[in-house]
Amino acid sequence: MDKLKELWPIYSKGLLAENPIFILALSLCPALAVTTTVINGLTMGLTVTFVITSNNVVVSLVRHLVNPKVRVPVYITSIATIVTVAQLVLQAYFPVLYKAMGIYLALVVVFAIILARAEVFASKNGPIRSFADGFGMGCGFTLAMLIISAIRELIGSGTLLGYQVMGSGYEPMLMMILPPGAFILIGYLVAATKTWNAHREKIEAQEARRREAREGAEG
Repeated sequence: MDKLKELWPIYSKGLLAENPIFILALSLCPALAVTTTVINGLTMGLTVTFVITSNNVVVSLVRHLVNPKVRVPVYITSIATIVTVAQLVLQAYFPVLYKAMGIYLALVVVFAIILARAEVFASKNGPIRSFADGFGMGCGFTLAMLIISAIRELIGSGTLLGYQVMGSGYEPMLMMILPPGAFILIGYLVAATKTWNAHREKIEAQEARRREAREGAEG
């Protein structure tokens, strides 16, 4: 139980406090390009989750064996290997999704968030903590991709998961399935997330002051 309490903050920070897209503004290219449908957004999110979690564990395991001068090429080689495995699995079992991802699936190798977590966290921590960090960041990335793709598909096509949910009289907003619409939407979502985080931090600071005041009065 104590171990889980220790890992929860590491995992949960990637969901909102340090969300890769809404807070860190990393790997925005797929958020603009492949989120026209929920299926595409979910596929990219799960792929990145698998890659970033696996790579974090690998980097954590070999961190004492790698010369710091060549660590970046080693990290990129590890990422490329894992991405290749993900590509082959999608190509073999989900060819339609593989084609829908297009070139962006191969570009996962150079996603900044994956290399950043390897450099900032996994290279300095053990496998379990690195797994929690990678999985949390991956889940945060997937959550952001799902939110963006659901809004874009609903407004831009009138569907969700390919099923028509808007009435026959609904006129889809074409702009929402184009990159400019995604860019505007992401801007609003980033603003909303940062506003929520600022509000949450303000509440936590007020609670901390109240606790200090109670403790001072009791002392």
